[in-house]
This record gives sequence, structure tokens and C-alpha cells, in this order.
Amino acid sequence: MNNKLQAVRGTHDHLHDLMYNYNYIINKVSTISSNYGFKQMATPIFEFSKVFKKTLGENSDIVTKEMYTFLDKGEEEITLRPEGTAGIVRAIISNGLIQEMPFKAFYHGPMFRYERPQKGRLRQFHQVGIELLGVEKEQADIEVIACANQVLRELNITKSSELHVNSLGNIHDRKIYTEDLVKYLNNYKNKLSKESLIRLDKNPLRILDSKSDDDIAIIKNAPKLRDYLDSSSKDSFKRVLEGLDNLHIKYIINDKLVRGLDYYNNTTFEFITDKLGAQSAIIAGGRYDKLMKQMGGPDTPGIGWAAGIERLILLSSIKEIKKKHIAIIPVGEENNNICINLTQKLRNQNIPADMAYSGNLKKRLKNANKLSSNFAIIIGTDEINNNNAIVRNLETGEQEFINFEDIVKHIERILL
Repeated sequence: MNNKLQAVRGTHDHLHDLMYNYNYIINKVSTISSNYGFKQMATPIFEFSKVFKKTLGENSDIVTKEMYTFLDKGEEEITLRPEGTAGIVRAIISNGLIQEMPFKAFYHGPMFRYERPQKGRLRQFHQVGIELLGVEKEQADIEVIACANQVLRELNITKSSELHVNSLGNIHDRKIYTEDLVKYLNNYKNKLSKESLIRLDKNPLRILDSKSDDDIAIIKNAPKLRDYLDSSSKDSFKRVLEGLDNLHIKYIINDKLVRGLDYYNNTTFEFITDKLGAQSAIIAGGRYDKLMKQMGGPDTPGIGWAAGIERLILLSSIKEIKKKHIAIIPVGEENNNICINLTQKLRNQNIPADMAYSGNLKKRLKNANKLSSNFAIIIGTDEINNNNAIVRNLETGEQEFINFEDIVKHIERILL
């Protein structure tokens, strides 16, 4: 074992450059979702395990393989949240918000899954998402998908992604279909991948999105879920597609799109890309009309989506817009207090300013360039005696003498 302290496998430190991109994504989604009426909320990063076991499905990959679960000191079974929807729904029930429908929530934060780390997939990853509860009409589906589409468009990702949609039908449709799918797959037990053999007994629908070549060949002739949808589910899906057509949002109907969580029904969708290797989904979501009731609340329809922030960062070309910055440089330790006072005056006017902690003039100018400062204010004994300071443009090298009392206004003017 390496004794050097380092981040745990599957986690990343978010340093300055990454944090700029991270906050850019959050602010972008926050702005767009607020235009759709979504308001930000936050839930704890850990919940009682039953919140996820009850909602995600006892046999889902997340529950059986990926959750970080432990007993706390009170002998309560706790799980670090693997996704955001269940926590949002739990919060609505816990806080008595059932009467505030329709309920629109925007959230972001860290999620945790014990997966094999790879490009675009970490064990601690960060999601941003929206949830819309209390609306049964397909207008909600269309609005939520449109919001996701706008996020990708404003991040310049739409050209490298495409929208896949499907309908999972209602619980009755899916039950009959699952039974027939299992009957079909049982004929190919000797050819299915090891992973799919496990799923055949526990979560057979997940076999439909298997990446195994052998599985794909078998699935090609498997029964199609769309043939099992009742008239209500078919009409609902038709109205969703007509709504997307009306907004000129392009899509592909993907019969194999089933999503990995048990709580989905009817509309399901993913924005996918081929730029991230095996991790193709950028934004994914769908309807979960029975989730609230499943968690002990009233029967309440819902739909939402989540996006991996790390994946959005990998796909987007975010250029940092740096604020103009001022470096304050005292020449001689005896002038430090005057420079500290000026630095604070600039900061009080929301002007980014820094004063180097030590070093001669040359070293401090070098540090100013390292900080990408646009201007340097140089104050030595001669400047103090003359009641002025040198303001140097670090890009052109030009400089001028400015009276002390005029420095702040002068800096405000040249930064405009």
C-alpha cells in the first residue's frame, strides 16, 4: 500500500480550474431551470437506506452492487445517496409539501456509487437535475425534455449528442412484457453473457441495454415493449412525440431504452453521445408516477432528469472569463500599511485586488503577472512624499502617476 496521502480511488479533488467549470455548469442549469419555474432545494447526502431500497428496487444494480451503506453509531442503516430523485420525493413527504402541487425542484450535489472508475464515471460524482411532480399531462414530459435540450444547446453540446426516447408503459403492460421477454431469453441461456444471466432472474429488462455482442444479437429478435403498450400508454407517448415535434426537438425512438431504476414508467429518455466511450448518457430521466405512493405519500405523478456534471464538463468548451485584477505593490516594508489600506478600498468597491506578501519589486511584478493582473499600483517612499502612486498597465507597459485620493475612481474608470 502506498503511504502517500492521496484521494480515494474513484474520487477527484476539484481544484481552481475545475471548480470554475463546475460552477459554470451549475449556474447555467440554475438559470435555465428557473426560467421554467424550478426552484432550488437541497437534501442530505445520506438517507435511511430504505429510502433507496424501496424506490430503486431491491434487485437493481445500484442497490445490489453500488450503494455505500453502513450502520451509524445509533445502529441505523444509512446510505450515501446514489441519486437525487428519491431524496427529493422523501423531502416533499417529510415536510408536508403535498399540497404545493405542481412542485418544481432544481438540485445539485455529490452522489456516491461503488463503480469501476473510468472516463466520465466516478465513485463520488456530481449531478444536477430537475423534478416536476403533480402533473399527469404530457405537457410536463415535453417541458422537462425541452429544459434538458436547452441546457445542452447553451453548453454547445447538442451537435455531439442525440435524444433517445421510449415508453415503458404502465406497470401492467411492463409485467406482461417482462414475462414474455424472460420466456424468450430462457431459450438462449447458454449464449447470454454472465451479467445477463444474473439479470435474467433479478432485473430482465436491463438485458435490453447490454453491451455484450452475444446479448445484442439475441435481443435483436426479442419481443418489443411497444407491442405490449395499451391504448392509453400509446396515446400518451404519441402526444409526447407530437410535443417534441412542435418544438423542433429531434429524437430517436429507442426500444432498448429501459433505464436502470425500477420506479420509471411511460416516458423515458436519454441524451447520449459517442464522445465518452462506454459512458454514453449525458442527461437521463423519465416518468415515475408511482414513486410518491411507493414511499408512503399520496398517488402523485412525477417526471425529471439528472445530468452528470463531470460528463458535461468533458463535453463542453468552457472558457473562463477572468475578472480584471489589480496588483498592489509596496516598495519597502514601511509602505505596507498604506498599500493594505488601498487594497481594502478597492475590494470594498468589488474590484479584485491582491497585495503580494513579500519580495522585491521585480519579484512582486512577476507574481502579479502570474495572477494575470491587468494593472499594478506601485507605491514607494517617493510616491508617498508626492501624494501619488504609479499605475502601470501590465499588458502594454504604459504607466502614469495618479493622486492617492483619485486612485479608486481612476481604477474603476479604466476597468469599465
